[in-house]
Amino acid sequence: MFSNLNNQSKAYLFAGISIFFWSTVASAFKLSLRHLEPIQLVLYSTFFSICVLFILVVYQGKLYLVKNFTRADLKKCALLGFLNPCLYYIILFKGYDALPAQEAMVINFSWPVMLVILSIPILKQTIDIKSFLSIIICYFGVVVIATNGNISSMQFENPFGVFLMLISTLIWSLFWLFNTKNSHDSLVSLFLIFVFSFPFILGFVVLTNSFVIPSIEGIIGSIYIGFFEMGISLVLWQSALKISTTVSRIASLVFITPFLSLIILYLILGERILLSTVAGILLICGGLILQKYFTNKAISQS
Repeated sequence: MFSNLNNQSKAYLFAGISIFFWSTVASAFKLSLRHLEPIQLVLYSTFFSICVLFILVVYQGKLYLVKNFTRADLKKCALLGFLNPCLYYIILFKGYDALPAQEAMVINFSWPVMLVILSIPILKQTIDIKSFLSIIICYFGVVVIATNGNISSMQFENPFGVFLMLISTLIWSLFWLFNTKNSHDSLVSLFLIFVFSFPFILGFVVLTNSFVIPSIEGIIGSIYIGFFEMGISLVLWQSALKISTTVSRIASLVFITPFLSLIILYLILGERILLSTVAGILLICGGLILQKYFTNKAISQS
């Protein structure tokens, strides 16, 4: 199907598909949360994600690679599975349940900033004053969104929802930082991480007495999220980064996501796009672009 495309064209195609589906998930989250509680949605979405990841592992003939994982590797997969999808998606969905979708989506989009902050103590990296300035700009964008543009009063519309979304960026960043030294196949590793996460999620469901048989709408939402948010999109994105001539040519495309997501939210959910949300997106994207520019400049000068 893609035989006539060169690697870079394939990279753009795979990245474009990922970005499109990631742009729809904010709407999918809100629609699905009308029929399932956050922890229930995590349970069923993770189950369907495990199914699609298993199919992909088998299709690519990589199932035999599981035997290459040592006991220490499997323990690490279990730890990562507890972080994501278990804790991450439970908190993420609770955040989406508490906030308008556009606010939750844009605040969650600030996770690369948290990644930079956490890389200081975990990876022993350093940041200069310019990079620190870009972080301030990003989180000023979060404040603009959280206060609906009423910065002078500093009255947050829903402080608990904002707190949940910021915690979700913390967990997501920790997941990727702890996963940086993984030398195994990325698809097989992702499959095992999700498999190990399922007992944790099921344990939360049992402890909170939250088990229900979902409605058909809940099942459809869970399948969509499991396939396209947790599964296929992430695999395609990893493939795009791997075959692209440079990572930056693909990574820059992610800035399309929040703007496209706002349009889809308006068309599907009818959410009025707030000026404060647009301003917040511009600030966060501006800060991330500056961070990327300063990082690339530092690398080129070293």
